[in-house]
Amino acid sequence: MKKPVKIAIAVGVTVAILGPLAYFWQRSLVPATYDMAEMGYPDYGGGPQAGHVHGGAGSISVATLTGPSTGDPEVAVTLTARKEKDGRYTLNGQTPGPEIRAKKGQLVQVTLVNDNVSDGVTLHWHGVDVPNAEDGVAGVTQDAVQPGQSYVYRFVAQDAGTYWYHSHQVSHVQVRDGLFGAFVVTEPVFAEGIDQVVEVHTYDGRRTIGGVAGESPLSARPGQLVRARVINTDAGPLRAWVTGVPYRVAAIDGRDVHGSTDISDKSVTVTAGGRVDLAFTMPASGARVDVGAGAALVAGGLKATNEPKAVLDFLTYGTKAPLGFDPAKANRNFDYRIGRTAGFLDGKPGLWWSINGHLFPDVPMFMVAVGDTVRMTISNDSGEVHPMHLHGHHAVVLSRNGVAATGSPWWFDSLDVGDGETYEIAFVADNPGIWVDHCHNLKHAADGLLAHLAYTGVATPYKIGDVAGNQPE
Repeated sequence: MKKPVKIAIAVGVTVAILGPLAYFWQRSLVPATYDMAEMGYPDYGGGPQAGHVHGGAGSISVATLTGPSTGDPEVAVTLTARKEKDGRYTLNGQTPGPEIRAKKGQLVQVTLVNDNVSDGVTLHWHGVDVPNAEDGVAGVTQDAVQPGQSYVYRFVAQDAGTYWYHSHQVSHVQVRDGLFGAFVVTEPVFAEGIDQVVEVHTYDGRRTIGGVAGESPLSARPGQLVRARVINTDAGPLRAWVTGVPYRVAAIDGRDVHGSTDISDKSVTVTAGGRVDLAFTMPASGARVDVGAGAALVAGGLKATNEPKAVLDFLTYGTKAPLGFDPAKANRNFDYRIGRTAGFLDGKPGLWWSINGHLFPDVPMFMVAVGDTVRMTISNDSGEVHPMHLHGHHAVVLSRNGVAATGSPWWFDSLDVGDGETYEIAFVADNPGIWVDHCHNLKHAADGLLAHLAYTGVATPYKIGDVAGNQPE
C-alpha cells in the first residue's frame, strides 16, 4: 500500500473517531449563563401540552409566587451567614445554625444576611412545602445573596413536622461545611414531654449531634414522653435506634405515621436530607438514642450496644389510612431512570450520572399543571444509592420493586433509592412553580443528577450564572 493511501486511511480513521467525540464534547458544554427552565426537554407524562411557556405572554413569574407580603410575623429571625477562618460556614456564629421553631399556622419571617460569603448564599426550607418564591434555590427561585446583601423569606408554617434549612448555593460545599440548621413546626397545643432535635452532621470525618461528637445528655425523667427528631444533614443514609425501651416511629419527613406500633431490636434508616421522629416513654433504667459512629443521646448512663441487625421496613409499618386522592386516576405518568453513562459533562470526560439515558443538561423537565395527579417510577441502575428529594411537595410510596405498600401511607420528600431498586410514587400537583427534583447527595447533584418539576405557564426571571453567580448545586 502506497504511503499517501496509508495517510489518507489514517486521517479518515482519526476523523471518524474524533468527529463524533468533538460533536458530543461541543453538545455537552453548558453556557456560562442560562435559564434552567430552557434546558433539556419537556416531558408531559402523557398529559396535555398546552401552556408550556417560559416567559412569553400569559406566563406567571416565579417571583410572584410568594408567601404573605403583609401581616406581622409571629416568628421573626435574622440569620447572618459567615465563612470563618477555619473554612467552616456559620449562621449567627454557630454551626449548626440556630434551631427555629414555629407553631402550625404561624407566619414565619427569616431575614438572611450575608456577611462575607463570597460565593453568595440562600436558604432552602427542606421539606417545607413553601410557595415557590420562598424555596431558596439560586438561579431558579431567587438570586444568590451576595456579601453585604440581605433577603427576606416569608411563609406560613402550614404543616407540623420536623424540617431543616440549608443553603442552596454551591450547596455541595456550603452544606457540608456548616451552612444549615433545624426547623421544627409543632401543633398549637401538644402533649407535655421532651421534644429533642437530633441534628446529625459529620464534620471533618466525625459524626456529631448538634455539632457535638460522642455522647450528649438526654434530659428526660422517668415516665416522660420523649420525641427525638432525627435529622440527617449528611450526604448518605444513617441508621438510628433506641435502646433500653421499645420505641415507635411517630413521623417520617414531617408526616405522622398512622397506627405506629412499638419496635424493639430494630434500627430505622434515615435518608440523606430526611427526618424520622422516634417516640418512647423514658424508663427508670434510662435509654439512649444512637445514630451510629458513636454519636448518641443518653439518659441514665446507659451503655452503648451493637447496632441491631434488623432494619424496620417503612413499606409495611403502621396501618393503612386514606391518601386523599386516587393514584389510579393519574393523568401524568413519568419515569425517572437513574444510571451512569460515559460521556462529557460540560466538556469534561468521565462516567457521569444519567437520567433516562441522558446527561445533564439534556435531562427531562417534568411538566404538570395545577390539580394533576402524578405517578412517577424512580429506578436506579447506577451502582450507588441515591437520596431523591423533590422540592415543594410530599409524595407517597405506592410500591417498591413491584411490592405494594401495606402499612401507613409512607409520605416523604426524601427517599433512598438503592442500586437495583424501583419505587413507584404518587402526589398531587398543588404548588405551582419550578421545583428541583434531585439527588440529595449534593455532590451527585452537582455532577448532573438533577431534574425539575415545572408547572405549565410558569417562568423564572432568574438565571444560572448571571451577574449574581447563581450556582445552586
